[in-house]
Amino acid sequence: MRFVREEITAIGWDQLRTLGARNGWLVETADVLRSGFGSAALTIDLGGGLDVHTDALGELQHHELKGVDGPPGTGIVAFATLPFDRTAPGQLSVPTYVITQTKDGRAWLTSPEGSRDFKEALATLVAPTQETQSLRSLSYQPTPEEYAHNVALAVELLRRKEIDKVVLARSVLGTVPEALDGAAIAARLRVREPICTIYSLPTTEGRRFVGASPELLVRRIGATFECNPLAGTIALPPNEAPDDYQTWLLGSTKNLHEHGVLVDELVQQLSNSYDEITADSNPSIVTLRSIAHLGTWVKGLRHDAASAPDALELLRLLHPTAAVGGIPRNDAYELIVRLEQHDRGHYAGPLGWIDNNGDGEWWIGIRGVIINGTAFEAWAGAGIVSESDPIAEREETKDKLAAVLSSVLVDRV
Repeated sequence: MRFVREEITAIGWDQLRTLGARNGWLVETADVLRSGFGSAALTIDLGGGLDVHTDALGELQHHELKGVDGPPGTGIVAFATLPFDRTAPGQLSVPTYVITQTKDGRAWLTSPEGSRDFKEALATLVAPTQETQSLRSLSYQPTPEEYAHNVALAVELLRRKEIDKVVLARSVLGTVPEALDGAAIAARLRVREPICTIYSLPTTEGRRFVGASPELLVRRIGATFECNPLAGTIALPPNEAPDDYQTWLLGSTKNLHEHGVLVDELVQQLSNSYDEITADSNPSIVTLRSIAHLGTWVKGLRHDAASAPDALELLRLLHPTAAVGGIPRNDAYELIVRLEQHDRGHYAGPLGWIDNNGDGEWWIGIRGVIINGTAFEAWAGAGIVSESDPIAEREETKDKLAAVLSSVLVDRV
């Protein structure tokens, strides 16, 4: 197949978001919006998940790219939201139309040669108007009491040094009166969480994952990578200055320990693939609408650019990080399966894009909601270490769930 890249006149940012978020593919940072729409022109199956090597980059490079030059992520771009279970099947999709637009007003379109004019999709586009809705039904898996009990069981194992850290999550499932519009949810999240990456992507099960992720798993541009792992959290009460809470978080032994374990693990995982790796000496505060996290930037360089891992290879090295899994990785995963007893699906899995040069950006699929008609499912987790308090961790997940569901519901959980 032959694809053509051209530079086009900038389109309304809200229009592009709606195009991707409602029925297509959307990955939107504060500076760049990537919107895919139309049917999938090309799909690449990851039948064995991230545990089985698939030459996805080779498949993308098998197709010809003509037209003008452009920055990373404007060529043949494949999007995906992958399951948390790294052995579960996944799929990369190259939409018929991919528009990449920057805040400074430049835009590129890539589509198969001979495609119809994409402006037909713009002409029939209906702006999102759906408001948040009241609940029709709601259930927890596990219940808040069961979750606190699971945390207590994990803490005992941690104190016996059987594992170093585990992330335990719980979900809420519910229904609302009207079918949920992913474009409306994405628009609200853009306003509520301006520093997050807004995403809306179809899953292989025919549902849609919409959310606002604060956590960059990895960005690969040529010979370089950068990551921004987050761990350590505090809720920020509404209508109060966050300064005192942020100061407490920066001095919390429990949260600093949880964060340090994550950064150390990430550096170790990449140390054999890159010649130079640097990490901030101290974490900084990442402030969202209702919570704050500890964050650290980790960056690396490979001297031989031609041998640098592509963006999908980096996922194989990193996922799941200690931010959503635990340490040791395999032991923590087994404990997650035993205690949660509910498949996470796409929650906490990688989501993002890779292009035909191997460049890409992947975020952790958190702070999102899976929608399917009038039904929805949302997840929230907390990092458990030996100093964790079960009730405090339960309340942390409650705060995170409330932040997500406020984009969907009038009611708060």
